[in-house]
Amino acid sequence: MTTANMITLGRMALIPIFMYAAISDGAQGNFVALAIFAIASLSDGIDGYIARKYNQITDFGKLVDPLADKLLVMSALLILLEQGALMSWHCIIILAREFIVSSLRSIAASKGVVLAASFWGKLKTTSQLICIMYLLSGIDDVMLFGSLSLKSLLIYIMVAFTVFSGYDYLKRNFGLIKDGVVKGE
Repeated sequence: MTTANMITLGRMALIPIFMYAAISDGAQGNFVALAIFAIASLSDGIDGYIARKYNQITDFGKLVDPLADKLLVMSALLILLEQGALMSWHCIIILAREFIVSSLRSIAASKGVVLAASFWGKLKTTSQLICIMYLLSGIDDVMLFGSLSLKSLLIYIMVAFTVFSGYDYLKRNFGLIKDGVVKGE
């Protein structure tokens, strides 16, 4: 087992601990949940760096690393939905995008092609992590102007980047759906 894969498995092991802390009553539970979420999020960059730098890229890592990321984000979104910090349509849009992109990646992989993360996909991930951490922080919401709060702005940005990155993946890889052609063939 490589170091990178052990870090990925550690991130997955943190998910139930994160969830337990997030549903615990009080500010202490929120703080612990936020800390665990931040550590788990940072570990994603660390395991990727280690895998590339030390040539530890494995098929297991290619499968489990994105799964760990999606499980972490989805568990946080569902907890925030349950707590009333998000609406169901926010979660449905994000979940639908993940299913669509994962399906495209599976089709591409069956043709021996890897669909790398795009610039928009990276912005989507960054906006999700920032928004989730803000919502988990328990910080009192800040009104920016009019009736727009910081919380609402972060949610709108997260959803917008999610939609746009999904559109970008579909647009760039429509040949996979239409006639099985991978871009560049």
